[in-house]
Formats: sequence, C-alpha cells, structure tokens
Amino acid sequence: MNKNWNSKEFKIGVLGGGQLGRMLIQEATNLNLHIHILDPDKNAPCSSIAQSFTCAPLTDYDAVIEFGKDKSLITVEIENVNIEALETLEKSGIPVYPQPRVLRIIKDKGTQKEFYKEHHIPTSSFTLYENKEALINANINYPAVQKLRTGGYDGKGVQILKDSSNSFEDAHLIEELVDFEKEISIIVARNKGGEISTFPSVECEFNPEAHLVEFLFSPAEISADIEQKAKEIASDVINKLDMVGILAVEMFLTKSGEILVNEIAPRPHNSGHHTIECCKTSQFAQHLRSVIGLPLGDTSLVQAGAMINLLGEKGYTGTAKYEGLDELLKFSGVYPHLYGKEITKPMRKMGHITITGASLNEVKRTAEAIKGVVKIIA
Repeated sequence: MNKNWNSKEFKIGVLGGGQLGRMLIQEATNLNLHIHILDPDKNAPCSSIAQSFTCAPLTDYDAVIEFGKDKSLITVEIENVNIEALETLEKSGIPVYPQPRVLRIIKDKGTQKEFYKEHHIPTSSFTLYENKEALINANINYPAVQKLRTGGYDGKGVQILKDSSNSFEDAHLIEELVDFEKEISIIVARNKGGEISTFPSVECEFNPEAHLVEFLFSPAEISADIEQKAKEIASDVINKLDMVGILAVEMFLTKSGEILVNEIAPRPHNSGHHTIECCKTSQFAQHLRSVIGLPLGDTSLVQAGAMINLLGEKGYTGTAKYEGLDELLKFSGVYPHLYGKEITKPMRKMGHITITGASLNEVKRTAEAIKGVVKIIA
C-alpha cells in the first residue's frame, strides 16, 4: 500500500462517472481521497464533483491508456470498459482492481456461468449456443430464460421465453427458469491481503416490467442458516476469482431451500445502497478500503433499512423535474439520494430513497407510505 494514499499525489482513477462513482466520491471525501473520473457523458453525475473529469469513451483503448497512465490505482464502476487497455496498464505496474482477468470473466454472462460450473459454485442449469441457427434447432425446455452474453444491464437483455418465436437475435445463453422463493443479494469485499468481509443479506423485489430492483430491504427475511450459507457462497465466489474489490452476488433461494448464484457484479451495486445509512461501513467505503489495501470495515447493521429506486415516469423525456420531495421529507428516517442526472426518461434510474427504522416492520410500513410520493417528470 502506498503510505501517502490520502495525498493529492495518490490519484485514484475510476472508469465510469454515473451514480456509483458519485457515491464513491462522496465517501472518498471522508478520507481525503482524490478521485479522477473517465466517462463519455460530459454531464455525467460525477462531472461536477470529481477531482478531475475526462470525457472520453470507456471502450476506447487509447482513451483509457491516456487516462490511466498517471494514476496510482484504477478501479471501475461499470463493466463495459476496454479490458485490453486495463491489461496494458496493469502490465506497466499500475494496480487495477478488480483485476482485468476478473472483468473478462464477469463481462460475458456465458463465461460467468462456465466459471460457476468449473468451480462448483451452485447455479441454474444452462446451455451456450454458437449462433442463432443452433438456438432455433435446439431442444429447449420452455419456459426458459434467455440473456445477452454482453452489454445487458438493469434488466435489459434478459427475457423469459415461452417458445422460440420471441428470442433475441444475438443472445445465445439459455438458462433453466428457476422457481424461486426469494431473490437475495450478498455484498462481499476482499482486500489485497486476502481479508474477506460480507454485508448482511438483502432481499430484492423487482419491477416486473423493467426487470430491475424496485424495492429492497435488509436484513432479508431468511433463517440464520440460509444467511450463513449465502455468505459462505459469496465468500467462495470472490476467493475463487482471487478478486480484489467489492462484489455483489445475486442469488435465488429456491422453494426447496437451495441457493443458486444468478449473477455477480464486480463493483458497488444497487442492492448495497442502503449501507450508507444502515451499516457501520458503507459498500462504497468498503470498496475503497479493499482496493487501496486498508483493513476492511465493520459491516454490521446499525438499523434495519429499505431502499426504493426513483425511476423516471412513463411518458416523460427531457430535463428532470422532481415532484413530491417536500412531502417526502416530512417522514422520519427517510434519506433521498438524487443522482444529478439532467435528463430523465421512462424507467431511468434518477435516484433512490433509503428508509431506516428500529425494525423491519417499521421500515416496510414507511416504505409503503412513501412509495409513489416522489415523481420524476420533465
């Protein structure tokens, strides 16, 4: 670890300047860490608060090299980056966390599934097909789940197939449709010394139309045994990846009590936003600790919590206007986080609200009361 990690000379480069980078910067200020951002959107949420902001494509080799060459450390807040450039920077002696080889595995959902199978990590059955023709001629047990291998995010690139008539043109990963009881998430971190720490479980509820998290709460309503098993699986995944950084492990809890890994994300995650108010150490602080090589923080819950995503209203595209914030702030234990995105569009993530309380029941009551209070229009 560079002993001058909180000096201006220690430059942390982050690929991606969205809301995850924004919350990372907000946490970094507590340790006087200096965050430099690369993002293709000149109006990205990080653009006005980063130590420096470079506007360039994340997938452009030369842009990533130019951005990274003077940095002390590089990390990411999005997977869709130029991995070849990160490999070059790593070979030049600049630490990159999560490591480029880890990003290669996770960026492709097909490679992800093969990794689980090879390393005996429980996951749903799957088949990879070489091309559209092979998929059409396959003997698929419908209904099934089809996913884009690369480029999908926030539920985009995922669909349930009832038959072969509505399949993606270029998605050749088919998974068994899991009849699950709950979808849970465990955030796990690992530092350069191999120290591992997990956050308390999170239970996710998804918007059935947008296929992204609409509401989550922590702790999840699961048994202590299931919680422990889920944490062990998450720790096993990050260990077998030999990864440094923070990892979100999304899992299915089946009706028979089995835990199956669905997908993983090598960065701070939507299912960990509540940790800012609800845990002794937030996921953003933990990510910074892990990549710098600092001791990992205490992840225990201070209070129960829930999180609601603030999504752009249907029928509105344009300069964002927020309705209902005054009404929202009348509630106790409610914390809005607005991401600073100038333009709203239907179902776009524009912010989130964390709800805290003495018990999960109290938190859920407040969450139901405030759901729909804030509307984002144009």
